Amino acid sequence: MTAIYSEDSIRTLDWKEHIRKRPGMYIGKLGDGTSNDDGIYVLLKEVLDNSIDEFMMGFGKTIDIEITGQKVKVRDYGRGIPLGKVLDVVSKMNTGAKYDSKVFKKSVGLNGVGIKAVNALSNNFRIEAYREGEKKLIEFAHGEIINEEDIQPTSEKNGTMVSFKPDSLLFGEFHYIEEYVETMIRNYVYLNSGLTIKLNGKPFFSENGLRDLLEENMSTEGLYPIIHLKGYDIEVAITHGNSYGEEYYSFVNGQFTSQGGTHLIAFREAIVKTIREFYHKDFDPSDIRTSIVAALSIKVEEPVFESQTKTKLGSKNISPDGVSITNFIRDFLKKDLDNYLHRNQETAEIIQRKIFDSEKERKAISDIKKIAKQRAKKSNLHNKKLRDCRIHFNSSEELKRETMIFITEGDSASGSITKSRDVNTQAVFSLKGKPLNTYGLTKKIVYENEEFHLLQAALDIEEGIENLRYNKVIVATDADVDGMHIRLLLMTFFLQFFPDLVKNGHLYILQTPLFRVRNKKETIYCYSESEREDAMKKLGTNPEITRFKGLGEISPDEFKHFIGKDIRLDPVRLRRDDAVKDLLEFYMGKNTPERQDFIVENLKFEVIDEG
Repeated sequence: MTAIYSEDSIRTLDWKEHIRKRPGMYIGKLGDGTSNDDGIYVLLKEVLDNSIDEFMMGFGKTIDIEITGQKVKVRDYGRGIPLGKVLDVVSKMNTGAKYDSKVFKKSVGLNGVGIKAVNALSNNFRIEAYREGEKKLIEFAHGEIINEEDIQPTSEKNGTMVSFKPDSLLFGEFHYIEEYVETMIRNYVYLNSGLTIKLNGKPFFSENGLRDLLEENMSTEGLYPIIHLKGYDIEVAITHGNSYGEEYYSFVNGQFTSQGGTHLIAFREAIVKTIREFYHKDFDPSDIRTSIVAALSIKVEEPVFESQTKTKLGSKNISPDGVSITNFIRDFLKKDLDNYLHRNQETAEIIQRKIFDSEKERKAISDIKKIAKQRAKKSNLHNKKLRDCRIHFNSSEELKRETMIFITEGDSASGSITKSRDVNTQAVFSLKGKPLNTYGLTKKIVYENEEFHLLQAALDIEEGIENLRYNKVIVATDADVDGMHIRLLLMTFFLQFFPDLVKNGHLYILQTPLFRVRNKKETIYCYSESEREDAMKKLGTNPEITRFKGLGEISPDEFKHFIGKDIRLDPVRLRRDDAVKDLLEFYMGKNTPERQDFIVENLKFEVIDEG
């Protein structure tokens, strides 16, 4: 049957219909709150951005945030939205003050879309503006006005109050993770000295900006005191640690750019150029940047981001008619970092020793790397271990969020996942037996050990995680003792050699069901004892109960339920106070008696009735 294409086929969506139909264009992805880039956090950020812009313009030193269950309230003490324009600001596209560079010269937002997206994607949205003794209140449901009051007198201080509850039809059974919200708030206060943000009454404040950020996020002390440099429209904090990889926190106009962009590329290049010129040596860039921990903040006039979620800067210039971002950052570091190193000779010597150590290790493993690559190529092991997908992390913004690779144990489990996966976005890497415990080993083990070398190659992270081919790296092992051990060994590998992959939220554990409970009419998969009990009550007398003992026992047809749209993932998160070195030493080191005592003290026995 041929589709009829006529005047009736053409329709125009109003602003809220378009946002609700294509939320990914405005907030990236939906999600349920288990990932720090899920849409519910983007909604909060969009409201906060407007309050931060007021502070940056010199109005309001405090922002109050209340999160109660699924409801969010944000109150700032800025100038307050002009009362006659409150409705337009939250419900008319291409409306806002940010088009006027005199009012918002270097704001976070771009096009006045953010607050409209919050409105359209919320069950309930309420905005109240206070200005010069008067207030304006409007309430919405799914973007539709349900209550609008006339302008009334008020004793409230100037500012704006926004409360909203994300739409459960779109976000499902979502929840806010306090740790993610706190991280967002901390980033705001690091970038805005003098600003206090209160989360449910708990105040967050930073006196020393990016220096505080590094001090509070590093799990061990740096090799030398943090280098903290500030200039006009730029702030930098730098040190080196003892871990592998590179760790960066980059910001534009107070916005955390988790995906980096032109400013981070320029910064990484400028660090190399400045160090080379200071020491008058042509060091390899990787030797200079290995183990670096750095934060960068710049302010850009009319910034251009690569998506509405503003996580990656695309601007090439500081302002429309200004110098390039590359030259701006390079000139700043060439002058200020060079001056710092001349004035702090001890720090300069530590950096030089660190570079020499990195160079020595790199050269020591160069021959091993060549042999490992030749061995893998000769035996075609890479293709045997990896079933790749068609789309990768370097694809478009919307597609790359969906890319993932499952790291499985054994042929049966990898076979089931391979047959049931989405070949466009889901890859599978098959492990052979238990991996090596890499705690305390050097990076040459990555190339000497066949499994780890091929895993690193599959992820394409040899030169850093900016080349990572998949957004989610998912450990998929059996829910038994051996499976748990393999999880620990893999997490140890990533934390030891690629900690930034974990810190940037790419590592996950796949949850798979322990039980299948069914009768003739319905099948329920259960991930815990309590879910099994609920399923038995729901299905009534004598349902059939199956206890899955391993992933290989689950048929490909069933596996589709567990790695599809209802996939359950546990993110591997590092809290601010997690000392990675201490954690690895305790759980994976040679302190067997201490660990044995810990296990005995925390041992729990559970009797499982399989019906």
